[in-house]
Amino acid sequence: MSARRVVVTGIGAVCALGLNAQCLWESLEAGAVGLSALPEFHQGPLRFDKAGMVVGFPDGRLSPRLLDSSDRFAQFLLAAAGEAVEQSGIPPDDPRWAGAAIVTGSGIGGELAHDTAFWDMYGLKKPRVNPLVIPKIMPNAGASQLSIVYGVRGLVYTVSTACSSANHAIGLAWSHIRSGACDLALAGGSESSITFGFLKAWEGMRVVSPDTCRPFSRNRSGLILGEGGGVLVLESEESARARKATILAELAGFGMSADASHLTLPAPEGAALAMSRALHTAGMTPADVDYINAHGTGTPANDPLETKAIREVFAAAADRLAVSSTKSMHGHVLGGAGAVEAVATVLAIRNQMAPPTANFTEADPECDLDYVPNNARPLPIRAALSNSFAFGGLNAVLAFRAPD
Repeated sequence: MSARRVVVTGIGAVCALGLNAQCLWESLEAGAVGLSALPEFHQGPLRFDKAGMVVGFPDGRLSPRLLDSSDRFAQFLLAAAGEAVEQSGIPPDDPRWAGAAIVTGSGIGGELAHDTAFWDMYGLKKPRVNPLVIPKIMPNAGASQLSIVYGVRGLVYTVSTACSSANHAIGLAWSHIRSGACDLALAGGSESSITFGFLKAWEGMRVVSPDTCRPFSRNRSGLILGEGGGVLVLESEESARARKATILAELAGFGMSADASHLTLPAPEGAALAMSRALHTAGMTPADVDYINAHGTGTPANDPLETKAIREVFAAAADRLAVSSTKSMHGHVLGGAGAVEAVATVLAIRNQMAPPTANFTEADPECDLDYVPNNARPLPIRAALSNSFAFGGLNAVLAFRAPD
């Protein structure tokens, strides 16, 4: 059986830029920065005071039962999936979901439940904790909740590869449909880990900006953490066309690699290999790609190394690429970043518009590509890549194409 084409028929997102994909896109198009002040933690101060926090959630979409039995990271996933499923046009009770796949990504899991339980024990000296702590903490909680909501009895699992988790999840769901293991999948990822202990751990790494995220700028000073989630409904092209679904984009290829060099310092060779493999599986050449949603964390080390990797893969074609980092607006969603950014990339293709890199101030000689500074740009986008490069040197790249 030959490899099948895989298309996107639904998208959903919850992040600092809004509670749905449309709000996300409108904010990206406007170059709006969704970073807000952190709450004051009674445990003490931090060296930074901003994060990409989701405001106004929960918003009534989830039942009290789901809210009570799930951590915030899983709630983001459930809400984003509900939006994506609705857009797909396949009702939640449709029997097709039984044989679908669910592949999700989370690098941390239920950190809020974890933090609360530990504070109750160590800080407040309580003799017991909530009996649902373990089901809330487990990184697969979101995938398991989705399987219950939609009656999915097929391939259901969670990938945890730090900041590449969601891209790995989406790419693996793509591979299941492509191979014929299923016709339909929910794929994405989420994260919510804005707790004092977790933020102090990031503070210790000295990679968080004290003010804002300026990817690819000379005066960049680090990343800004965020929370949120995104979900794509993936479907075989035959299935989507048979039911006359609206095809938002084709997920044409997927590439992954490992740097095999360092736990925290990225290697351009690994990133380049993942991009090359995504192009190869998509049957694309570098000249076919018009836009890259970059990993673009805004750290001193990441941005020039990603630029070098892009130049290695695209050679002369790199100078005509539009490259931007939407993390400058919604923050780094860690294990959920790839899902939010995949939704943004699909919408960029759908709207023929390259989102900007916000907060861009001064060009860096080591970052010498077109980063769409500060203002969105109308752009014919035939194909686009979405990059995720994780601590541990684990890389995952998605290749999207405009539908026929």
